[in-house]
Amino acid sequence: QVQLVDSGGGWAQAGGSLRLSCVASGRTFGDYALGWFRQAPGKEREFVAAISWNGGKIYYAESVKGRFTISRDNAKNTVYLQMQRLKPEDTAVYYCAADLTVRTVVSGIGAYWGQGTQVTVSS
Repeated sequence: QVQLVDSGGGWAQAGGSLRLSCVASGRTFGDYALGWFRQAPGKEREFVAAISWNGGKIYYAESVKGRFTISRDNAKNTVYLQMQRLKPEDTAVYYCAADLTVRTVVSGIGAYWGQGTQVTVSS
């Protein structure tokens, strides 16, 4: 079993940056693919980024490609989302996700989810 706690959200101006973190409590963190999703008010949850267990495969939504970077530090049981050149449309609650395959993470059916962290971007 894996428990995920995501954090790092807050306020930023358009063009600014934030870094989100997600810490896992399990001892098998390195076995899991990880990802980030977001949900804006009045919109459905959408995929943002994912990374395989060894970092060899990385996927991004087209809306964030070139601006966001996903990375992981297995020694710290942590996955990060570095967000740069933020736009007001990036405003959402961001959730980290984990599962044994990157396919199930990207598809949104990952078995484990964080509680969410709010990101607000002003223009």
